[in-house]
Amino acid sequence: MAADPMRAEPPGTAEWLETDGIGGFSSGTARLVRSRRYHALLLAALSPPSGRVVLVNGFEAWVETPSGRYAISAQAYAPDVIHPDGISRIEEFWADPWPTWRFRLEDGTRIEQEIFFSRKAASCVVAWKLAEEQPEAVLSVRLLLSGRDYHALHHENPAFRFEPAATGRATVWQPYDGLPPVAALTNGTYAHDPVWYRNFLYGEERARGLDFTEDLASPGLFHFDLSRGEAVLFLSTSLPDSTEDPPALARRMRSIERRRRSASGTRLERAAEDYVVRRGKGRTIVAGYPWFTDWGRDTFIALRGLCLATGRIDEAREILLEWSGCVSQGMLPNRFPDQGNEPEYNSVDASLWFVVAVHDYFVACERLNRRLAVEDRKTLRGAVESILDGYARGTRYGIRADSDGLLAAGVPGVQLTWMDAKVGDRVVTPRIGKPVEVQALWINALRISAAFSSDWTAIEQRARGAFGERYWNENSGCLHDVIDCDHVAGRFDSRLRPNQILAVGGLPFALLDGERARRVVDAVEAQLWTPMGLRSLSPDDPDYVGRYVGDAGKRDGAYHQGTVWPWLAGPFVEAWLRVRENTSLVRRQARARFLEPLRTHLKDAGLGHVSEIADGDPPHTPRGCPFQAWSVGEVLRIDRLLAEK
Repeated sequence: MAADPMRAEPPGTAEWLETDGIGGFSSGTARLVRSRRYHALLLAALSPPSGRVVLVNGFEAWVETPSGRYAISAQAYAPDVIHPDGISRIEEFWADPWPTWRFRLEDGTRIEQEIFFSRKAASCVVAWKLAEEQPEAVLSVRLLLSGRDYHALHHENPAFRFEPAATGRATVWQPYDGLPPVAALTNGTYAHDPVWYRNFLYGEERARGLDFTEDLASPGLFHFDLSRGEAVLFLSTSLPDSTEDPPALARRMRSIERRRRSASGTRLERAAEDYVVRRGKGRTIVAGYPWFTDWGRDTFIALRGLCLATGRIDEAREILLEWSGCVSQGMLPNRFPDQGNEPEYNSVDASLWFVVAVHDYFVACERLNRRLAVEDRKTLRGAVESILDGYARGTRYGIRADSDGLLAAGVPGVQLTWMDAKVGDRVVTPRIGKPVEVQALWINALRISAAFSSDWTAIEQRARGAFGERYWNENSGCLHDVIDCDHVAGRFDSRLRPNQILAVGGLPFALLDGERARRVVDAVEAQLWTPMGLRSLSPDDPDYVGRYVGDAGKRDGAYHQGTVWPWLAGPFVEAWLRVRENTSLVRRQARARFLEPLRTHLKDAGLGHVSEIADGDPPHTPRGCPFQAWSVGEVLRIDRLLAEK
């Protein structure tokens, strides 16, 4: 993809993201106003990548010149008040290489503000400078602190400690026991003046039907004389390991970050780095910002684009090895919880996606002439073998190889496939039986494993034969979504969903070819394709929901009932190519029709990233997480598929 400076007037809902490489991050909106409980300057992961807490939520800032006092910040307060009026002074905003604002004050003074995470110093850096010389300009900044779980909200209370725990080279606060300190290293002066700011309003939380107001504490003010040079504020849970003065340290960190980011390639390739984080002694993939941690299914789908398509082979190795030690009864965790270390084993497909990711990793190493360590190969093959053996013998939730070789799965009340929404005790799309994409993954896993051991050849051939005989639905010209529903032989769910596309594209080995493959692709394109990816259900279905809005129950009810999923663009585009002659002309057509709209989206929601979901109905408004790993990964993967050869 061509580089994109992403320099533009700030759209109302566009969000920026800076990450620290271990699960913590900074995020906010291009128009300054924090609209989510997750928008923060310093949000740290205490047990990387989980155990996240918000320490510094934001700041108030204003500049005083001989002409007056001017705000360069803005907050939303209940019931619906924006104050102060810093938005009106935004002259320009750009997100590359990190979020930067230029403000123009009424007297003509121009000020630039930038925010970035320095991974070298493990600090959030906020800096302000005059865009041109000004004889007198004083900047004042009030930090807004909490000290809470990132899913929670904070309210005024007498336990908050306003007094700095230390002053000197840095000002350090310890608001609550059990949380890390907040260290602020600046070249300004600090004046203690504790106050509470009450009733901040988070519009995105209100739209989700959740609690949406909170109170934040401000211990005091930092003052900077901008006419004497750049104002710098480092925020961290520990002091930067340097004795440099803050402006010099900021210049060095800025230089390091520019080199690191420019070495990553395009903006989307650089976005891939934000999701690969540390877990234990290895690495993992954060499923999405701001509220997901690492999920098994998401990790292995995303890995192929984030790591293998971008040449991050060593990171792919670390991720696969880290997860290989989590196999239990043939299953890999669906997710690790935010608090505690007990993983949740409730996914039928996460383990199978792991097998596919291992296969693609081996192929990438061979293509790049990378030698695999004997121990690594043994560990990964052992994990694959444990998965296949566990599934063949039978494991949790009725997951087992049936007599026809296909994989049966599911018990009432448990959501096992990627269509995993649940409202109370109701699983919205239970799909108990033999879901079509699970068979595509299972047969691919069997074929991959058969290359290691002939023990899997017979069951792979039996399953492939049963798939060809049992899934084709001549009446609709495509595949059933689930067969043997509720484990009743011969009962079908024939709703038109996107899952069947994985029988043609998205996996190493297609299960369909020829006319049937073409008819599946045509049916999916005709009813499910949108500029943001594939709908999760045909608009002709009576249960179709075209907009993902309302409270949590309504949204979960719409999650897989028509909502668009950008990650499915990867399997679809690959399937679209496989049923055509793969020429330069066809690839250019695919790029224009399918990839370009997704590239345009990089400026719409999560700047430089791809959203989790979008509305099924036009204009396909982006929803869910604005920064989603498998969405970014699959767009990168299809970008490589469509590259000129």
